[in-house]
Amino acid sequence: MRPFRFAVQVSNASSGAAWRDLARKVEELGYATLYVPDHLDDQFAPMIAMTVAAESTTTLLVGSLVLDNDFRHPVVVAKEIATLDLLTEGRLEVGMGAGWMRTDYDMSGIEMDPGGTRIARLAESLEIMTAMWTTGRATFLGDHYSVTDAVGTPPPFTKPRPTLVIGGGGKQILTLAAQQADIVSIIPSLAAGYIGPETAASAVEEKFHERVRWIKEAAGSRFDDLELQNWTVAVQVVPNGAEVRAQVAPLFNLTSEQLAGVPLALIGSVDEIVELLERRREVFGFSYVVVHEPEIEAFAPVVARLAGG
Repeated sequence: MRPFRFAVQVSNASSGAAWRDLARKVEELGYATLYVPDHLDDQFAPMIAMTVAAESTTTLLVGSLVLDNDFRHPVVVAKEIATLDLLTEGRLEVGMGAGWMRTDYDMSGIEMDPGGTRIARLAESLEIMTAMWTTGRATFLGDHYSVTDAVGTPPPFTKPRPTLVIGGGGKQILTLAAQQADIVSIIPSLAAGYIGPETAASAVEEKFHERVRWIKEAAGSRFDDLELQNWTVAVQVVPNGAEVRAQVAPLFNLTSEQLAGVPLALIGSVDEIVELLERRREVFGFSYVVVHEPEIEAFAPVVARLAGG
C-alpha cells in the first residue's frame, strides 16, 4: 500500500501576508500539498496563488484541484505549467478537469457543452500539453483544437512531464484519468452542475467501489502506479462521532450508518479517524486525503499520526 499523504484545498485569504502565512502553516503541520480550486466566484486566480504559496515555502507542493479546461487554451496552460514546474523545481501537481459548476459558465458566458463533449475536449488538451512537455513541440488537429508546431518551452523540471491529477465521479472522466493521470481523485458525480441531492445519492460506499473498478479496468497494468486521492467534505474531529454523524447524515439525505461508510466524511475522534482512513486505504486504495481550510488545525494530529506511514 502507498504511504499516506495529506493536502489542504484553500480558495483565498484576507491578504497577501495571510496567504503566505497560511501556506507556511500548512507546510509546518505536515501536509504535503496546498491545492487551489478553479472557479470564477470569490477565490484567488489559481496560477498566481500557487506561485506565491510555493515561493513562501520550501518543501510544500502546490497544485490545482482542478483547472477548468474550458477557461484556457492548452498551449497557454502548457507554457504556464511548465514555467511553474521549472521555477518550483518540481513542487507542482497539475489538476486538470472538464469543468462542472454551471454558475461558472452562466456568469462568464462561456458555453457549457454536454459533459461528454467537455471531457473529449479535455482529452485533446492533454494530448497537446503532453507533447509540448515531452517533445518540445505539438502539432495537433482534432475536433476541438488545431495546433501547428506549438513550441513547448520552457521544458518542465519534472520528467517526462509535470505530475498530473485528474478526477471525477463518472465513468468517462475516470477512464481518462486512469489512462493519463498520475493521481486519480475520486469524487461523487457532479453531472448536475451543482452540489445537490444527486451528488449525495452518488456518494454512498457502493458507488465508490464501482468507481475504483472502473479505474482498474481502464488503467490495466498501470493501476499499481496510480495514487488514489480521497477528497473529503464533512470533516469533524470530535469525541462523540456517532452523535455528530446522526446530526449530519440527514443533510446529505443519508442514514447515520451510510454516512459512516461514505469516503467523503471523516467524523470522530483522532483514533477513530485514523482507523477509518486505514480501512479506506485497505478497501479502496485511498492514500492521499484532501481536507479544507477550516479543518487544517483540528485534523493536524491525524496527519502527524499517518503521514508517510
